[in-house]
Amino acid sequence: MKTKNNNSRYVIIMAGGRGERFWPMSREKTPKQLITLLGKRSFLQQAVANALPLVPIENIFIITNALQAHEVRRQLPKLPKENVVGEPVGRDTCAAVALGTAVVGQRDHNAVMAVLPADHVIPEEEKFRQVLADSMDLAQREPVIVTIGIKPSEPATGYGYIQTGPVLPTPKGVEPYSTPFFKAERFVEKPNLEKAIEYVNSGQYRWNAGMFVWSYATVMQGLELHQPEMAAACRRWEAASGPVKLAKLLAREYPEIKKISIDYALMEKATNVVVADGSFAWDDLGAWPALARHLKADAEGNCASADFIHVDSSQNIILDARTKNRTPIALVGVRDSILVQTDDAVLLTHKSQAQKIKELVKKLAESKQYKKLT
Repeated sequence: MKTKNNNSRYVIIMAGGRGERFWPMSREKTPKQLITLLGKRSFLQQAVANALPLVPIENIFIITNALQAHEVRRQLPKLPKENVVGEPVGRDTCAAVALGTAVVGQRDHNAVMAVLPADHVIPEEEKFRQVLADSMDLAQREPVIVTIGIKPSEPATGYGYIQTGPVLPTPKGVEPYSTPFFKAERFVEKPNLEKAIEYVNSGQYRWNAGMFVWSYATVMQGLELHQPEMAAACRRWEAASGPVKLAKLLAREYPEIKKISIDYALMEKATNVVVADGSFAWDDLGAWPALARHLKADAEGNCASADFIHVDSSQNIILDARTKNRTPIALVGVRDSILVQTDDAVLLTHKSQAQKIKELVKKLAESKQYKKLT
């Protein structure tokens, strides 16, 4: 694994979100990446653990919502406090990338940085680190934008796809990478099932996992070419000396920054994008039903993290997240449903309606009686 010059290598973890899809466990101050659904660590803590062998702790930055910054610092006590940067408001991923680039640029214009989501499930940590290390090495040597594309395991319709072109040759004088790299031909939106089957069968497409690697110089060049206003904002933020001045500047400017994803803003426009072949197990838990892929099921297909007993019930997801007074959960004749119980709320929904939880959270937020539950 290539890890040389790691003092000029950085990881930016995007940890925003509003805590809607995994309500009632997730809330605005503790969205998905800050809760523990699998194992003993939150998704954010796991994301940092995945990065630590490749970069020192002081080279990891968390871009989060200002409301969540306190909890982020609490969960990551070894991370320097100034490495947690709070956005005053959410302005999508391009603004978050620009902000992360600014804080890295304050320290090192020779930097190579990986931009990673905080809430993905990556069980094969060593394989992931190898891909990330190879990508950082390539981005350090060549003016390329690397995106990690995941080999599809099924014709999923919930992910965007990237069409890959020819395999890139290894840079001269470099030992061949363990990770294949391809020229990126195009990014495509979430397809219907027929298209997804076509993409998977072709072998030319990868899932767009939203993981990027580039040098400071390369990403700034890309922003200046395709998003000049965002590049100018990035330079202003970089020029702010110290976290207090930066926070004041963000409070004034951030609400007016263009709201656009990094995919639309840069990735789909740039001509120097390459795809790293992500052959490791990966999952983006988008809603409660996805949890069934990671929990052991009983003979009837029930996945439970609870004191659970049932009669004639199947294919359910049952979670008891109460911190006290945990009593048994009993179901009779319930199928294809999700039941989640916390200290102050209970959710019961059919799996097919899980995407409507966001509507429920909005309704709670509009209610004087239940607003506190958001």
